[in-house]
Amino acid sequence: MREELGGRIAALRKSRSMTLVVLAAKAKLSQPFLSQIERGLRKPSAEVLQQIARALRISAEQLYVRAGIVSPDDGVGGSVEVAVLSDTGLTERQKQSLLDVYS
Repeated sequence: MREELGGRIAALRKSRSMTLVVLAAKAKLSQPFLSQIERGLRKPSAEVLQQIARALRISAEQLYVRAGIVSPDDGVGGSVEVAVLSDTGLTERQKQSLLDVYS
């Protein structure tokens, strides 16, 4: 699943004629970290996926589905998972705890 996510991010980046360096800068990530995500070596957090989505100008939900955080059958637009993951007032640990309780 991670390789699929990384491949999707790489494909979106390339379709926008962006280099890895440019996307990393726009997403406020290090180039090596983004490269590892694209190659499926690192699993990005929901917050990192949001940063990448913003830089690519797509909805974070598209990446959440690819990452397996949200199921496409959840009615992605209004799911509890998406609401929790997009809440900027929560830390990553709080988000994960809430998702664990919910599931």
